[in-house]
Amino acid sequence: MKKKRVKVKIRYSIRLFFTMLIIAEIVLGIGIALLILSELAELLPVEIRVNPTVILLAFSAIVGIISASYINQRIFSPILKISRSMAQVADGDFTVKLETESRIKEIQDIYESFNLMVRELAATEIVSSDFISNVSHEFKTPINAIEGYTTLLQNGDVTPEQEAEYIEKIIYSTKRLSDLASNILLFSKIDNQAIDSQKRRFRLDEQIRQAILMLEPKWTEREIEFDVDLDTVEITCNESLMLHVWSNLIDNAIKFDPQGGFIGIRMRTQKSEETGEEIITVTVEDNGPGIDDDAKRRIFDKFYQSDSSHKDEGSGLGLALVKRILTAVGGNVTVSDREPTGSIFTVTLPKKEN
Repeated sequence: MKKKRVKVKIRYSIRLFFTMLIIAEIVLGIGIALLILSELAELLPVEIRVNPTVILLAFSAIVGIISASYINQRIFSPILKISRSMAQVADGDFTVKLETESRIKEIQDIYESFNLMVRELAATEIVSSDFISNVSHEFKTPINAIEGYTTLLQNGDVTPEQEAEYIEKIIYSTKRLSDLASNILLFSKIDNQAIDSQKRRFRLDEQIRQAILMLEPKWTEREIEFDVDLDTVEITCNESLMLHVWSNLIDNAIKFDPQGGFIGIRMRTQKSEETGEEIITVTVEDNGPGIDDDAKRRIFDKFYQSDSSHKDEGSGLGLALVKRILTAVGGNVTVSDREPTGSIFTVTLPKKEN
């Protein structure tokens, strides 16, 4: 019967390690110095000879104490402070902030990196809590609607017209739940970077036209006209994610455009003024009521809806997803005012492979 080998992991204290290293260096130095002093002592008169061992022991003790004190103060104490602070962060305390008077660059860099890490963790914790809270609320609304209309149908005391209306609202609420779940899964997919393996080359202008056609029932009902002018552009990217971008932006323009309004879509390739590289610029403009300055700052936040009158038409995740997708592929999206009224969403993408 074979005996199992048990591996024992030994943990070394960095303070002990450096202390032993200093002692070893001092002992080695003493040995060398003893040899040199012994030779020199032979040259001195007998009456003034001093035992070199006593001198070296006293000198080494003083040097050792000074060295150990300096290393402990300048290196070990800051490290132990970081260790205690990390334990606090591990327990969920994100208010920790480290300060140091050390002039050692590495120690200063470690403290700055630690403080940055804690700030990012605190921000992530807040976002995560808000996200869970908002998701719970958004799921609760359509579920309550489905439950309420189903209860009314079960009672049986409804007219055929009411029954058709309740069924239509149940289907609508079910679709809202489905869309919300799909968007949350898409957020997770992007956050985990599960998009690089699905790149392919495709015509971006054709994809935008496809997105317009997909939304035809909506813009036909509102009698909205389109003014579309697109350069022929090929791009290598995640096709399904980019279709999601155009569908959201165009659907958003349709939602806020007035009855009988228009939506203008332009796509151009040009050189970036900052980098000189070729970029793709796509603009989607409407002649709706526009967006105020406060809403512009928050419009790409998850679950934010600038117009409460359209709250039942979405979950507030569409533009946040647009922003996240474009960031993931190296692009960007901004919003500005259109004169005399309306908004312009501008998407920029690198022309090179994304």
